[in-house]
Amino acid sequence: MSIGHSTALEIELHRRRELAVELAQSAGGITLAHFRRSGLQIELKADQSPVTIADREAELALRAGIKERFPQDAILGEEFGEESGTSGFRWILDPIDGTKSFIRGVPLYGTLIGVEHEARSVVGVIHIPPTGEMLHAVAGDAAFYQDGAQPAVKARVSPTAKLGESLFCTSDPVTFRQVDRAAHLERLIAACQLCRTWGDCYGYLLVATGRADLMVDPLLSVWDAAALQPILEAAGGSFTDWQGRPTIYTGDAIATNSRLLAEVLQITATR
Repeated sequence: MSIGHSTALEIELHRRRELAVELAQSAGGITLAHFRRSGLQIELKADQSPVTIADREAELALRAGIKERFPQDAILGEEFGEESGTSGFRWILDPIDGTKSFIRGVPLYGTLIGVEHEARSVVGVIHIPPTGEMLHAVAGDAAFYQDGAQPAVKARVSPTAKLGESLFCTSDPVTFRQVDRAAHLERLIAACQLCRTWGDCYGYLLVATGRADLMVDPLLSVWDAAALQPILEAAGGSFTDWQGRPTIYTGDAIATNSRLLAEVLQITATR
């Protein structure tokens, strides 16, 4: 539906998508200023996950940009918690998804921005600063992918129809052991043609653009997931939890091209 014939809600979603793309690019620039620089200080949070000045500076910039344009919107971010709002919209931020990759100088980290409305994620942006890749979507519309300065194109998931012909990605095999699901990982590896740990948000970007066929993670925070659901769905795929529910709140995730979801659930939905 064109904006000229859109509902008031659709217009508001597109306005927020435009800002989210702009903010993701600027926050990505902040992270690049620290990327692969000597002397980067690393701290451990209460959950023992690492954080750097780049995470914090990027999230502060995201929050400032949101407050300037949409001061009534709520904000939840990984580094600075939640601020309430009155508009019915909530921004969910992960300034650096893949901080461990960032610290190691690996260019597969990203900035994630999701916007939630009525308890559903409806806008998503994935930006990979070192490669310049950008992927964004509004629920019910197409997903768009841009590779650096190249024109944006519609993103589509792969046509792969059999798990045995698929490329399976995951972020970290250790997390499967942490939640007593190591056997599920072994079954997935055995069922798929290839397995690679091109992890964090980059793996989900690969699924949404048809370069990988499924991404499965047993541990995921809401700020890891919020941007992903609208993008995967708009690209023709699916984003669910391990029981097949289309949600960002249960702490695990499956992204597929939709055709493979039933086969994947036969593995993940059983103990």
